[in-house]
Amino acid sequence: MTPVVWPSVANGDATKSVTIAEARKSLPDKIGTFRARGPASMPPHAIEENASAESAGDSAAVSSATRTYSSPGGNTFIVSVSKTRMDSAAYAMLTWFRPLNEEIKLGDIGTASVVGPRAIYFFKGNSFVKVFPTSSTGPSDEITSLARAVAQKLEGGENQIPALVKHLPEWEGFQSRAVYAVSLESLKGLLPNQAILDAVSFEGGAEAVAANYDTGKLLIVEFNTPQIATDNDSRIATRLNELRSPSQPAGTQVPSAYHRVGNYSVFVFDAASQETANQLIDQVKYQQVVQWLGDDPYLYERATREFTETTLGVFVAVVKASGLALVTCFAVGGFFGAILFSRRRAQQRTVEAYSDAGGMVRLNLDEMTPQSNATRLLGRGSQGGL
Repeated sequence: MTPVVWPSVANGDATKSVTIAEARKSLPDKIGTFRARGPASMPPHAIEENASAESAGDSAAVSSATRTYSSPGGNTFIVSVSKTRMDSAAYAMLTWFRPLNEEIKLGDIGTASVVGPRAIYFFKGNSFVKVFPTSSTGPSDEITSLARAVAQKLEGGENQIPALVKHLPEWEGFQSRAVYAVSLESLKGLLPNQAILDAVSFEGGAEAVAANYDTGKLLIVEFNTPQIATDNDSRIATRLNELRSPSQPAGTQVPSAYHRVGNYSVFVFDAASQETANQLIDQVKYQQVVQWLGDDPYLYERATREFTETTLGVFVAVVKASGLALVTCFAVGGFFGAILFSRRRAQQRTVEAYSDAGGMVRLNLDEMTPQSNATRLLGRGSQGGL
């Protein structure tokens, strides 16, 4: 798998207000065996980092705080917590601020985390957290212990990475290096000099994910409603025709392929050919989710169908189990019956005859005595008599 190398993003508007109140609640005086040294404070780089985050692809942090903690061994660490407007924004921060070539791991620390050479980054719920030592080197086991202790105290939200990431082709192998975005500025920073992105609007809360495949860079933009998706698709199609016209300056970058898939706008950039780009797009599947604002008019029909399918499934399972039990009983009965029959025949051939009259008379009730024994019969008498 080819690693993603995304361009750096310049700082944007640094006038966004960042408070400390909400983030400070996640930094108590004691976390596990670690104790705080001094009160929580606003990170000196919070404004700059927030602006970078805004342009980099996440809804900027609305609250940020940092606090120093010491371990029982005397080592000190800094914990920085940023609260975002939504869970997906915290995940986006993780994808943008992770060290180059470091992969995102799911479920190890928080919901997803990155363990860098000198720091641990993770997100959980709407919180993005960084943990790093104050000195040039720090015990890795203590950093990990502190990061996990912080994660346990955070609210988990849905405790899932954004669902859009799971719609990437072979997402299990590519999510670790995918980059997430929840703003148009981030999208343009992710793919600079792509004029087609001017036709995309993030109004209504659109989100996007990009990943680098062997056949090209794949970008999926998800819109919240079919109408918004239709409007964007129309603008994108018009812009594509303009970019492909001969009047465009030489060197104008055009997507290798574009398709609308459900509420997704799917692009492939830098592909070797349009055919390979289309093959990559064909692997993207849209899963529609319908939510009714009032009563679901199809609730009874769906419940009836589910009941019928469940009942039929139970009936078929019972019939299969009964048939299997019957066949098993016949097989076991036949096996033991054959053994008893063989043993009975063997006894009949080897048992000694019993008689209460010296062997002369016997009722062969058990059929275990020969019908006649020639050695015990009287011979024919002489013809002359006595």
